[in-house]
Amino acid sequence: MQEEETQSGVFEYHPDEFGDILVNWEVDEYPQHERSRMWYILAGVAGVGLIIYAVFTSNFLFAIIILMIAVIMLLSMFTKPEKIPVIITTTGIIVGDIYYDYQSIRDFSIVYDPPEVKLLYLDFFAFSHPLLSVSLEDVDPNIVRENLLPFCLENLKRNQEDLTDVMRRLYKL
Repeated sequence: MQEEETQSGVFEYHPDEFGDILVNWEVDEYPQHERSRMWYILAGVAGVGLIIYAVFTSNFLFAIIILMIAVIMLLSMFTKPEKIPVIITTTGIIVGDIYYDYQSIRDFSIVYDPPEVKLLYLDFFAFSHPLLSVSLEDVDPNIVRENLLPFCLENLKRNQEDLTDVMRRLYKL
């Protein structure tokens, strides 16, 4: 895929390269959670406890990893997530600046339980490519489903959130 950028650095869509647009919407780069003061206190206590454990067991790499996670969470708390375009075309799906052609997608599934869960899952043939979950935001899931069915299979067995998505939502990570 040849990517071109405009002056502002935003991905530029070329219909002759990627086909006609069927559905498009924007998602946040990462979910913004409303966290209470108690959440921050518990997270801080858990982080300090894990660092103390790491120092006592001489596992300094683990302590550094915990500190890196804390810094990343603090930085994400003070920055607003960017909007990432999601475009379903006649030849594939574009998420941000990455293009996935339909030949690489094994199947898709939609898990829809509003208001918390509105996700499109894409499973790929390559073992090295993990399951991709994309938020549907305010897009009608029936429109997304209707536009994907002619190009790839629907997995009707996947009707619940992935465990990592459940943990991320419940623990506000």
